[in-house]
Amino acid sequence: MSGGAAKEWFFPTGDDQYKIRCAMRVTAYYGADPHQIADVLDGIFTAGDRDSFAGAPGGTIPFNHDYYRRHLVAYYRGHGPNPTGPNTPEPAQVFDPSQTLSWDTVRSSQKKPVEEHDLCVRSDPPVTRCLHEPASKTVADIRKQYGAVFKLEISVANYYQVSKNGKVTQTWK
Repeated sequence: MSGGAAKEWFFPTGDDQYKIRCAMRVTAYYGADPHQIADVLDGIFTAGDRDSFAGAPGGTIPFNHDYYRRHLVAYYRGHGPNPTGPNTPEPAQVFDPSQTLSWDTVRSSQKKPVEEHDLCVRSDPPVTRCLHEPASKTVADIRKQYGAVFKLEISVANYYQVSKNGKVTQTWK
């Protein structure tokens, strides 16, 4: 069985090599007290330190207390300058190829809130399945309840693939 001749999304000149490809993208929003941004960041980086220390392959929490992030926590605690340099916008993001963590600015007079992006316009099983939990909660609701919002985006991850010749090429367990 060779499957269809569907074109790849990013390389439309070549045939897709897979009969089935399942991928997941996750975006999670969390609330925090705007006066506790340093503590939240410090907690995330500490978890990343433990994850790195444990030798987890690929690091499930890629953020740790590297030079920049130590200075970022100090900045939010009021114990140091902006780690991106003088006269630069308030930092509100750390990223790794696998994950991006963003948060509402709280120190700058020009507020830059995390925005809610509805990348999944509609659910269309079995091709696309969108899940918003809880369905009634919005980023504005989280901000109203807690004061500030953190957004964690986990990059697209392929978790199950079947090539056109029927070979399973990647699975998560």
